[in-house]
Amino acid sequence: MPAISVENVAKKYKVYFDRAFSLKEALIFKNRNHYEDKWVLVDISFDVEKGGAIGIIGQNGCGKSTLLKLMTRIMYPNKGKIKMEGRVASLIELGAGFHPDMSGKENIYINASIFGLTRKEINNRLEEIIDFSEIREFIDNPVRTYSSGMYMRLAFAVAIHVDADILLIDEILAVGDAGYQEKCLKKLHQIKSSGVTIGIVSHALGQIEELCDRTIWIDNGLIRSQGVPQEVHKEYLDYIMHKNDQNMIADTNSNRQK
Repeated sequence: MPAISVENVAKKYKVYFDRAFSLKEALIFKNRNHYEDKWVLVDISFDVEKGGAIGIIGQNGCGKSTLLKLMTRIMYPNKGKIKMEGRVASLIELGAGFHPDMSGKENIYINASIFGLTRKEINNRLEEIIDFSEIREFIDNPVRTYSSGMYMRLAFAVAIHVDADILLIDEILAVGDAGYQEKCLKKLHQIKSSGVTIGIVSHALGQIEELCDRTIWIDNGLIRSQGVPQEVHKEYLDYIMHKNDQNMIADTNSNRQK
C-alpha cells in the first residue's frame, strides 16, 4: 500500500473581481460580489511508496504549494481523494504553529504536541531538538525576536524529531546558511533511509536531485511531466528558457511598435 496516494485531485478558488469587505458594502454594492472559479489543480494523480522521496516543481502560481497543503489536510480538494498512511509532519509555512510571544522552548512543546507527541515524549527529545536547532543561547527568548533562519532551524528541528511516517516540506530549506542546509539534507537522507516518506516542494533542483527518487512537474495545475529528477528537470529548464526567449522577443517587438 502506498504511503501517499493522490487520486484525480482537483482544487478551485473563488477569485473576486471587487469583493465587499463589510455587510454594508455587500448590501449597497451587490455587484461587487461577482467572482469566477479558478482551478489551480486539475486531475492530479500519483502514488509514493513508503520510504520514497518525491520532489514537486513548477513556476510560481502553478499549484504545487496548494497540492502540499491538500496533502497535509490544511485544506481539502473539490474533487478526488488523498490518502496518507501514518503520522504526517509538515513544514508548510515558516513559523506556523509558533506563538510569537512564547519562548523557543515553550514553542517546542506546543509544536511537538500538535504533531501528536506527549509531554513525556517531548521531554525525552527536548535536548536533541535544541542541539539540532543550534539556537540554544536564544531558546528562552520570545520567537518574535527570531530571524527567519532561526525560525526555520527551530521548526525543522521539531519536525524531524516527532517520528513521523511522512514528512512534507515547502521551500523551508531555502532559508538559512549553506552549512545548515547541508546539515538538514544529511538528516533528511537519514530519515529517508529509516523508512520515512518525504515530499518536497522546491525551486532548488539540486536539492531534489540529491534527495528524491522522482520529480513531478506541475504546470498550470496539471502534471506536465514526472519521472527521474535529472530528466524532468532538463525538460523544465528547457521550457523555462524557451518561454523567456519568447517573452524577450515579444517585448522587443512591442517596443519597436511604440
